[in-house]
Amino acid sequence: MNRKQIAAANWKMNLTWQEAENLLDQLTASVFSLNDHQYVSLGVPFPYLSMALEKTRSIKHVGVAAQNCAAWQRGAYTGETSAEMLQSMSVQYVILGHSERREFFNESNTVLATKVDLALAQGLTPIFCCGEALPVREAGTQNAYVAQQLEESLYHLDAATLEKIVIAYEPIWAIGTGKTATAQQAQDMHAHLRASLAGRYGADTASRISILYGGSVKGSNAAEIFGMPDVDGGLVGGASLKADEFAQVIAGLK
Repeated sequence: MNRKQIAAANWKMNLTWQEAENLLDQLTASVFSLNDHQYVSLGVPFPYLSMALEKTRSIKHVGVAAQNCAAWQRGAYTGETSAEMLQSMSVQYVILGHSERREFFNESNTVLATKVDLALAQGLTPIFCCGEALPVREAGTQNAYVAQQLEESLYHLDAATLEKIVIAYEPIWAIGTGKTATAQQAQDMHAHLRASLAGRYGADTASRISILYGGSVKGSNAAEIFGMPDVDGGLVGGASLKADEFAQVIAGLK
């Protein structure tokens, strides 16, 4: 079985409207030679969602992601954006639990469980982020730490629902630092995550869930990292802000 292989861009809080439009034009002018199991997700800032949706509407297997959604269905939450709003725009994906949201906005595993439920209820595909900081890695407790993130945010779901989620493993010590986990380090953690999923839901379910790697992925290392048996693509930050670089990342999908 071919799991979905996904190159997911995360622009974070970057680019003006004009810069975003230029990047989208460059990306959409590229020839996306994607196989049936390969997908591209463009995680753009909220103000650019409509533009990204319009420019990618006719491109097969290319979708748009919001970088977050609210932990409430609707109501008096000034400045928040609900999963229902995203669904009404035809946004396909939503990035949840990114390490920056956890660190700077204090998003807990419990809050993220609520966001996952709200996103799924609206038919969105959550790209659920997990990962450890450097002290956890140095203490050698990263496997238990990351498994707990899955358990507390995802394991209340039944197997059929869980299969609608994409997981992104991001070693926080390798994000924006220029440090990259080796392809084997990425594979080791992805295999551990898949084993955790199998222990809870069975091997068949675990084998159908895409697990992306997020940590300084770029054109020059994408093919090697994505070539690992349990790595199903990447959640890409800085390299997704350059059309030619992100095109190389996409080309690294297996």
